[in-house]
Parts: sequence; structure tokens; C-alpha cells
Amino acid sequence: MLTYNAIASADDVQGVASERLDQSWSSVLVLVCTFPVVVGAFVAAARDGLRRVYLRRALRPLGSVLAIMASMGTSALAMAPELAGLRDAVGLPGRIVIVVLCLWSIGFALYGIGLSLVHVFRTADIHEVLPPILAGVLVWEMAFLDVLTGTYAQVPPGARMIFILGAPVTVTALSCWELYRLRRNHGLTLRTALRR
Repeated sequence: MLTYNAIASADDVQGVASERLDQSWSSVLVLVCTFPVVVGAFVAAARDGLRRVYLRRALRPLGSVLAIMASMGTSALAMAPELAGLRDAVGLPGRIVIVVLCLWSIGFALYGIGLSLVHVFRTADIHEVLPPILAGVLVWEMAFLDVLTGTYAQVPPGARMIFILGAPVTVTALSCWELYRLRRNHGLTLRTALRR
């Protein structure tokens, strides 16, 4: 990961790390929102006989989305100020259990975020051509969000364009290469996946 500003102090390092963590978190949230749209379009475009099969296969990837969301929600809910009375009522043993569960939940969420970005929420369980398609859509959405939010505003325009377009162009090229290898080595194409 790169940042254009020079890092002069520990606060700068913490700021850069926080910015990159926020960017990863945004990627997961965008992926969670994009996932049902792309999968829904894929299922809707399939022939009638395949729709039911793909919907059944979508349960596992949907379960992984829900597991990450539940783990993040659990830790946030357990630390909510509104539940201070409940935390006081359970005493020290209950607080220890809550802290252990929150730490486990945070670890699960962070590990799940990494896996979800690498494996694109297990969408290969639905069909093998879906992960490169979903990854391409996600990375272009993130580039669009970077343009809208003014990410890398302190960077000169030429470098900023490289920072913003570098990931989408690279991921799109890799996705096309993956689709090419799926077609060449396994005979899998988007058209055969949809039986069109």
C-alpha cells in the first residue's frame, strides 16, 4: 500500500493504517451490497432450469455474508452504551465472557473480511465464472467511490489517476485472464453458465 504524503511521525503511520483499514471495510460493505445485485442478475439471466439450482447454491455464499455481518454486529452490540445495565447485571464472570466473545467476534470478522475479499464471498460455489465477474464489478465501483469521495486529493492529477485506475485495470485484466483460462481449460463460459 502506498501513500503520497511523507510519514514523519507515529501519528502519520496510524493515520495511514486507519485510512487503509477504512478502505478495506468500505470494500467489504460495497461487496455486501453488490453481491445480491450481481448474483440476482446472474440467476435472472439463466435459463429456467438453472435458476433454482443457482438459487440453492447461493445459500452458502449468502451464509458467509450473514456470518461476517453478524460477527461485526455482535461486537458492536455488546459494547453499546445502552447495554451497560446488562453488563453490570451479569457481574465479573459475565463481563469476562462478553469480552472473550467480543474478541473472538472481532477476530472472526477481520479474518472473514480478508477471506471475503480474496474468495469473493464463495461465489464460485454458485458457478466458477461468477467470482471474476463480481470482482471486476466491485473494483470499478470502488474506483468510482474513490473519485466521488476525493480519495488521494493531495496527490498530483497524473499520479492520482494511476492510484485510482491501477487497481480496476489490473483486476479487470486478471478477471479476463481467469475467464479465458476457465474457457480454455474447462470449457466454462458465461454463455454456457447461463445456457444461452
